[in-house]
Amino acid sequence: MGWAARLGLTARLKYERVRSRASTIIPTMIGHTIAIHNGKEHLPIYITDRMVGHKLGEFAPTINFCGHAKNDNKSRR
Repeated sequence: MGWAARLGLTARLKYERVRSRASTIIPTMIGHTIAIHNGKEHLPIYITDRMVGHKLGEFAPTINFCGHAKNDNKSRR
């Protein structure tokens, strides 16, 4: 049974956990909170009408960019 079929059956859960980042958001998902896996943890994302047609993975970043090293003398050689 897929997650869409279980949404009506699992009212006690806060959100549905999803690992498929390639799934397209459809209009029946609007108003639900879905936890999308980013490779390390599940990030809860509230689905709005502006997200329809996009992929789930677009809203869960996988890489946290910390910036370039301030004093990186090794690369200047």
